[in-house]
Amino acid sequence: MVLLKILNYPDKRLNKVAKPVAVVDDRIRKLVADMAETMYAAPGVGLAATQVDVHERVTVIDVSDTHDELMVFINPELVWTSEEKKEWEEGCLSVPGIYDFVERPDKVCVKALNEKGETFELDCDGLLAVCIQHEMDHLAGHVFVEYLSPLKQTRIRGKMKKLEKAL
Repeated sequence: MVLLKILNYPDKRLNKVAKPVAVVDDRIRKLVADMAETMYAAPGVGLAATQVDVHERVTVIDVSDTHDELMVFINPELVWTSEEKKEWEEGCLSVPGIYDFVERPDKVCVKALNEKGETFELDCDGLLAVCIQHEMDHLAGHVFVEYLSPLKQTRIRGKMKKLEKAL
């Protein structure tokens, strides 16, 4: 397995819309394994392929305390979202060190393929629901800071550009 480079906001490649995966094969399974290793090493609880400059609809998530409950979502789509919304403090591996509150539906049902190419549906709430929506935003070319005010976005872009120069 290989640690992949995570793109940092405001890299324009984070705004690319991911294409559906045509077939779940060994290439996709290797991508999933590399993404999982990258996510755990970062450390994070979710990672979308867009964040590692692969523009295919693949995400990995593990919200467990023990970091041993990896979930794979290939070609995820929301079947339904609750009308009830909740504000959660979010962070992102592509926006290191930045956290802010985003309001999202509290519960969702997601339909996707697993790493074997099998279709499944999963009802989610809490942190898992937030993570799924956050990672699916990446696949649609969006970063969570886009939910924030224009002033906050400008400040975050400035911080990220300073961070990039320091590296």
